[in-house]
Amino acid sequence: QVQLVESGGGLVQAGGSLRLSCAASGSIFSINGMGWYRQAPGKQRELVATISSGGSTDYAGSVKGRFTISRDNAKNTVYLQMNSLKPEDTAVYYCNANMVLTTTRPYAMDYWGKGTLVTVSS
Repeated sequence: QVQLVESGGGLVQAGGSLRLSCAASGSIFSINGMGWYRQAPGKQRELVATISSGGSTDYAGSVKGRFTISRDNAKNTVYLQMNSLKPEDTAVYYCNANMVLTTTRPYAMDYWGKGTLVTVSS
């Protein structure tokens, strides 16, 4: 009915950059906030960055100044530009979107992608 598909993960050396993308598709009526979360091995999932429908952003302290979240509302896509990557950024990155579907309006729900692995080598 609805899908969130992440792409752009991979292996990169410390100090390098990656750009993650997440495209939402399906019976979407509207999208509210979107965001990126990550889960490192043996750790809980944590917030990385969020962006509202109006473009307001928020970041975890550990990535502020290095990561930039953006979105293209026409494409139902959210991006995460990651610069100056560190080994501690290694994790599976998950896309999240709070959406209203055509079949469930006016109610909004959170949806998740399956994740994309980012590995930063030292």
